[in-house]
Amino acid sequence: MIESDKEMEKAKIIRDPVCGMPIEPEKTKFKAEFGGKIYYFCSEYCKGRFFERPRIAYFSMEVGIKSEIPTYSGGLGVLAGDTIRSSADLKIPLTAVTLVSRKGYLKQKITEEGEQLEYPDEWDPSEYMTLLPPTVEVPIEGRKVKIRAWLYEHQSVTGGVVPILFLDTDVEGNLPEDRGITDFLYGGNERYRLKQEIVLGIGGVRMLEALNFNVAKYHMNEGHSSLLTLELLRKNGMNSDKVKNLCIFTTHTPVEAAFDKFPYDLVEELLGDIFPIEALKKYGGQDRLNMTFLALNLSKYTNGVTKAHMEYSRKLFPGHHIMSITNGVHSYTWTSPFFRDLFDKYILGWANEPELLVRVGPIPDEEIWEAHMKAKKSLLEFIKERTGMKMDLDVLTIGFARRATAYKRATLIFSDIERLREVNKIGKIQLVFAGKAHPKDIPGKMMIKEIYRYIKHLKDEIKIVYLENYNMEVAAKI
Repeated sequence: MIESDKEMEKAKIIRDPVCGMPIEPEKTKFKAEFGGKIYYFCSEYCKGRFFERPRIAYFSMEVGIKSEIPTYSGGLGVLAGDTIRSSADLKIPLTAVTLVSRKGYLKQKITEEGEQLEYPDEWDPSEYMTLLPPTVEVPIEGRKVKIRAWLYEHQSVTGGVVPILFLDTDVEGNLPEDRGITDFLYGGNERYRLKQEIVLGIGGVRMLEALNFNVAKYHMNEGHSSLLTLELLRKNGMNSDKVKNLCIFTTHTPVEAAFDKFPYDLVEELLGDIFPIEALKKYGGQDRLNMTFLALNLSKYTNGVTKAHMEYSRKLFPGHHIMSITNGVHSYTWTSPFFRDLFDKYILGWANEPELLVRVGPIPDEEIWEAHMKAKKSLLEFIKERTGMKMDLDVLTIGFARRATAYKRATLIFSDIERLREVNKIGKIQLVFAGKAHPKDIPGKMMIKEIYRYIKHLKDEIKIVYLENYNMEVAAKI
């Protein structure tokens, strides 16, 4: 937090969530309640804007907003979290929609032989969120499945607020199997996954409507939420041009085999007659319902996440004008406390305007090195606390922390063991790995086992550690 905001906190001054103007809550007459929380404004205009201004509805199957809320598995969710944080900083009128995933992605335990064991990563949304009153329903297998929403509000130091709606089917009156739809992130079989996507896409639109949000655009972060387009078609008299004008799609997956696809007999069984299957084939593909095709065909703007990804996607989807927006990060979140202090000292305002970091040049090298070594020491202490291994502060430490899936190539560094040994003789190195494999990703699990074999094989030469249960906290440390 920059110095001026620290002073504001001491003086019990807050910022208007619309314009960012400093306010003394006790002195303003402009206030309103939403989701069990009181908001304060500088004027009637800002109060009205907060509730009435058109919003972007940002849909993502996973959201990484904080380490203790395990509703993310990797980069897609972390990107969603950083998008939310940046939107709050910039006071962009955005509302996020995701699933509550009460049992998380997975809690990872690795045996001495490198075998990954998975357990539910259970958490209690009531510790972090407010349960909102409205209930909406979606059709699944001929039943009406009830959905509630938990509200989490991310507030920036600028005063900007982004509400996040965590959809939950663990609602009284639902069948036990329906109450479990929002249990596991990416869990279960094809049927379970399609049920989740019905809740996210169709249920998400209905929940926004029940809460009276004025939505101007629907942004789909990957294809998991693309069933929202069907709900919008239904609401707009099957006018695809109107729906396209409402929708934005970000595609992350460069491999066609990885797209979500569902057989139409399953779609018809689960959704019933809410939408004509023959009409659905026009937008989602003839053979199977391809969620990426559905989003592409009903969005006016589509982007990939790198320039190379854009070029590849244009070849993969001829006839679609795909742009690129390179993935970014929320700088303040991923900057270590030691570098935050350093930047606060030399670059006032960097936390809210990261472009100011171009001014790092005058910072003395010795102070940069000191901050680096403090961060490294913090990591090594964390590793010792987690694993018992004492790593060396004066040794080059190489970190590789990503989802444990084959295409990430975590074992590439071991492809030439003799060369690795030679490098270690010239200047000592030590390696830190972390990452979870999806329960059904056998090659990913085998990759973890292979790393464990190298840990044992090189134990007398190179210190190598694998940190279990990779999450945002571990990522920030590394």
